[in-house]
Amino acid sequence: MAAAEVFSERVVVLMPTKRDGEHASSLLREAGITGTVCPDLAALCRELRQGAGALLLTDEALKGDSAGQLAEAMREQPTWSVVPVVVVAREGSGRELELNPPEWLRGLIIVERPVRARTLLSVVLSALRGRRDQYRVRDAMAQLANQAEQLRSADRRKDEFLATLAHELRNPLAPIQTGLDLLELPHDVPAEKRALGVMRRQLQHMVRMIDDLLDVSRITQGKLELKRSVVTLGDVLDVAVEASRPLIERNEHQLRRQVSQPELTFEADLTRIAQVVSNLLNNASKFTPRGGVIELTAARAGDELVIEVRDNGIGIRAEHLERVFDMFSQVNREVVRSQGGLGIGLALVRSLVEMHHGKVVASSEGPGHGSCFTISLPLGPEHALAETPARPSASAPRDRRRVLVVDDNDDAAELLELMLHAEYDTTTASDGPSALAAAERFTPDVVILDIGLPGMNGYDVARELRRRPSPHRLELIALTGWGSHEDKQKALEAGFDVHLTKPVDRERLYGALARLAHHP
Repeated sequence: MAAAEVFSERVVVLMPTKRDGEHASSLLREAGITGTVCPDLAALCRELRQGAGALLLTDEALKGDSAGQLAEAMREQPTWSVVPVVVVAREGSGRELELNPPEWLRGLIIVERPVRARTLLSVVLSALRGRRDQYRVRDAMAQLANQAEQLRSADRRKDEFLATLAHELRNPLAPIQTGLDLLELPHDVPAEKRALGVMRRQLQHMVRMIDDLLDVSRITQGKLELKRSVVTLGDVLDVAVEASRPLIERNEHQLRRQVSQPELTFEADLTRIAQVVSNLLNNASKFTPRGGVIELTAARAGDELVIEVRDNGIGIRAEHLERVFDMFSQVNREVVRSQGGLGIGLALVRSLVEMHHGKVVASSEGPGHGSCFTISLPLGPEHALAETPARPSASAPRDRRRVLVVDDNDDAAELLELMLHAEYDTTTASDGPSALAAAERFTPDVVILDIGLPGMNGYDVARELRRRPSPHRLELIALTGWGSHEDKQKALEAGFDVHLTKPVDRERLYGALARLAHHP
């Protein structure tokens, strides 16, 4: 038992004589109670400050406290503490004390002499039981205080995160707005191409942020499902490096890649593990000065695959190493503000690695000495290389087909129609009933349908279209901002052939249309 626990259960004793003290201590010991006998009141006060379950003394000791030592020691007790004070008093002498106890003696218990040993023990045991109740109240108060502090901390992190999110969303919107203004100026092809390139990059940056936020939400709700397959280490790292290359090149970093067995196979969700490595590479690039070095190494270590991302950047303080994986954690806020980010990338790394039954740790020798993030993933049994499925052709169909675009956002529908019009006959509708009427009149081959329509939603429209007779097979594409696994499943159940999550680029949309054109 720890010393603090022993002190909290003991009875501190002060008796008129040494013999009385020894007798009281012996009596307590026989009952299994720890007793500490004090020679004087000053010693009793010192022991009280270290901790006591109860005090046992006589009325003479109280009357002899002319300096108020005991009163001072009792007033130093925390607010939850009411120390039981068992006073053995001569018959009649404790009556006045019992009727008018001082304010600091709230735990007073008077026992008149002569008193039987069994009675005194019963009183002391009752006092200790009451004291244990106080300890439970103390622990509950401490737990509530800790929870309150955690809530305050979470609230602060939430406010900081929302402020950061607003800032991070405004950043890409600014060049997008400038690009739109530039496109309205007199025709300048080189400037327009540069503007479109900038706008596309900024849009992709916003999409990545939103995807990360959606991933956090899915993981928190336990809705993110891994699509496991046999993957090769080289493929995973290729995807990760390709995703991080623009940031690394923009910061003029030197990426050193050392992989001993790129052909090594293991079971994982390729997209998610590549996302993990890419997040670590992006993190290294953010916090490494321009021209610095980032090392990516991967090797087998027994039954594990160990992937390391090391940099020679700003480093991490020892007390921050555990916090770097906390949601919305930004251990160096000023640096983070200058580099951007929402503080969720490393939290996603840890969650995705743990979903693969692995672990990730951060290490650093301190500020200015760089950092290293190490991922360990179980390999399991050896796998044969999986055959890489042939990618469907993304070329646009040769024959002009009819496409109906349905979206309650008129601007979105108009721009999508403009993009498709060069190779498809197109028309638009803005709600469920007008979509059904257009389908009857226009007889489209494909309907690109938003889910969140007013009144009759996209699922209802899809079911009604499937119910109606059609001279040819009607292909349905759900184009929506809802992109969870459950959303995709609901779309399939409603009769959609393809589910695309907004925003969708031209290549993905034309790829989907091309695949549907060859649908049996």
